[in-house]
Amino acid sequence: MKIIVPMAGRGSRLRPHSLTVPKPLIPVAGKPIVHRLVADIVGVLNEEIEEIAFILGDPAFFGDDVVESLKDLAKELGAKASIYRQLEPKGTGHAIMCAEPSLSGPAVVAYADTLIRADFDLDKDADAVIWTKKVDNPSAYGVVNLNEKNEIVELVEKPETFVSDQAVIGIYYFKDVSVLKNELQFVLDNNIINGGEYQINDGIKRMMADGKVFKTGTVSEWMDCGNKEVTVETNRRMLGFLAEANEPLISASITTENTQIIEPCFIGEGVVIKNSTVGPFASIGKGTIIENSTIKNSIIQTQSTIKNAVLDNAMIGNHAHFDGTFTNVSIGDYSQLK
Repeated sequence: MKIIVPMAGRGSRLRPHSLTVPKPLIPVAGKPIVHRLVADIVGVLNEEIEEIAFILGDPAFFGDDVVESLKDLAKELGAKASIYRQLEPKGTGHAIMCAEPSLSGPAVVAYADTLIRADFDLDKDADAVIWTKKVDNPSAYGVVNLNEKNEIVELVEKPETFVSDQAVIGIYYFKDVSVLKNELQFVLDNNIINGGEYQINDGIKRMMADGKVFKTGTVSEWMDCGNKEVTVETNRRMLGFLAEANEPLISASITTENTQIIEPCFIGEGVVIKNSTVGPFASIGKGTIIENSTIKNSIIQTQSTIKNAVLDNAMIGNHAHFDGTFTNVSIGDYSQLK
């Protein structure tokens, strides 16, 4: 089994946090988004992963440090890492085709801007499985249309009339991904463009027209990481799930003084907290210093210093300094103080 992870986008909706760190590597509950996603997919598949292929963008942004972190991730999961580049934003179908040498055999394609919780048996007799989540407002999503056999016969984008309540979440299984490759090659060769880009859906629709059987795999939780607000909410939900599973979240190497920690929280190695209350639902990256502050429902990344602050629903990046008592400040593009 292979996992194909297109992650070349710049994550503009998550600025300023994605200005210097690719969005899939921004931590949620102490671990980068793409690390959590791939590990969760491996858990659902419950079989040996041969290869994980990552499709990255411009090397100037997705540099050697990114490549090394992804190679380490694949190694941890017992898989080979393959690195490909999509140098122009030409859409999801084009991104997948950038990994053409890896497009053979059974594979999962997963876009690295979402997290899941799932417990279902993958129907490996189907030609393909599209992972979905039941939603209350299907008109806001792309949904699947099912026949009487619960086979997917159509993909419908933001339907004005009810089609189904199963929204496509951006994770797909293909019994032989080379079939998708061949259909996407046709899409590229014939310049079939939707929304100005080459889309995976056009390859999937060609597979359906050829009689390939598509089934659904429904996840219990689907958590977005598209912008700051939903990423903080995803952090909150993920901390809750991890706490229920009794996963260790607070490093033994932290230093506290006159401090209350209200769990669940993630607190990384070497964090120093003085005269503060942290939590619930706070994630604090390694090496961060917090003094005279109250922080809850927030993400603070690594090596930052927070003083005299009251933070709720906040997101602060790496190597940042925030002192709530100062009024003489210099704030760069896309930053927010609310």
